[in-house]
Amino acid sequence: MYDVAKIRADFPILSRQVNGKPLVYLDNGASAQKPQVVIDAVRHAYEAEYSNVHRGLHFLSNLATDKYESVRGVIAKFLNARSEDEIILNSGTTEGINMVAYSWAAPRLQAGDEIILSVMEHHANIVPWHFLRERQGVVLKWVETEPDGSLDPQKVLDAIGPKTRLIAVTQCSNVLGTIVDVKSICAGARAKGVPVLVDGSQGAVHGPVDVQDIGCDFYPITGHKLYGPSGSGAIWVHPDRMAEMRPFLGGGDMIREVSRDAVSYNDPPMKFEAGTPSIVNQIGFGVALDYLMGLGMDNIARHEADLRAYAEERFKGLNWLNIQGQAEDKAAIFSFTLEGAAHAHDISTVLDKKGVAVRAGTHCAMPLMDHLGVGATCRASFGLYNTRAEVDALIDALELCHELFG
Repeated sequence: MYDVAKIRADFPILSRQVNGKPLVYLDNGASAQKPQVVIDAVRHAYEAEYSNVHRGLHFLSNLATDKYESVRGVIAKFLNARSEDEIILNSGTTEGINMVAYSWAAPRLQAGDEIILSVMEHHANIVPWHFLRERQGVVLKWVETEPDGSLDPQKVLDAIGPKTRLIAVTQCSNVLGTIVDVKSICAGARAKGVPVLVDGSQGAVHGPVDVQDIGCDFYPITGHKLYGPSGSGAIWVHPDRMAEMRPFLGGGDMIREVSRDAVSYNDPPMKFEAGTPSIVNQIGFGVALDYLMGLGMDNIARHEADLRAYAEERFKGLNWLNIQGQAEDKAAIFSFTLEGAAHAHDISTVLDKKGVAVRAGTHCAMPLMDHLGVGATCRASFGLYNTRAEVDALIDALELCHELFG
């Protein structure tokens, strides 16, 4: 049984008040809160087990190395990768996508080659490809969303041409909550010999992920959205693609031998992990993923689906609220504006006075904002510990906004 009250007790910050009101944290799409087991793991690692990893021969270094390297296997299990050697540890999705751009795409793409993107991509899955456009003449080819905010996989596949070298698409929109049928996109692209990067930063949070079933080539994730520490994350890379990648960063750990005249590199995935890593944050990330798998990603998905359905039912009574994106398959993420002149920042400020934390702005998705014809939105994004009562608190706060601005 999914006991949300018991789960909430695992997150100490949820018991605090903001502006004299109980905290209603609905900014999970930006960053999720941390359970006590993660906080304890991070504290314990610093208090009792900290040392630099790899190469050390003393007790603490060996212990820290074992704890750190064990996370690779936890991530592989979470993503159902064939081997932990397919997991490159990094600071999160942004670094993962940049690694693909520099290590895999830059050496093989030429002027006129195309990368297909959807219009609802996060800037982290846009800007690295703009670098290639600016520096190498790569062409960015855009696919629009449907009026309901969904993305038609066939339209993505229809955009493939003789010069298409990569498709980079989100699994779940951080603005609309739209869940994309990435499996169909990957199957169609594979038949045409086109690799696919699936941005899992949001998608991995809301339900089970199986990279083998999806059939993609690259799948980056971010620790802080998965209830782990900031500065933690990883990217899964298909072995065939990993063999094609050159090192992204140079330094310690990623080398085998260095001389004045030559350098030889370590075996993957170490080949792509230079310098002292974010040791303790990654250890905390592994604990967070164990926590999620203990709850069961299917159970989390069902709980969030219930919150989504309940929120949509409550929103029906607010005919002055404009919800962006009504896709049939979506996460419990809602971006909205109010009729009238109220700016998203003003709405967010009023909600905060009621203890309701939401995000306001362009959500690092300016092309999507332009496509939707809005300058900014407020976003309420629900997570595994949110409740129907918190949906009600959001509705009450929105009604206050309507009174003030309507």
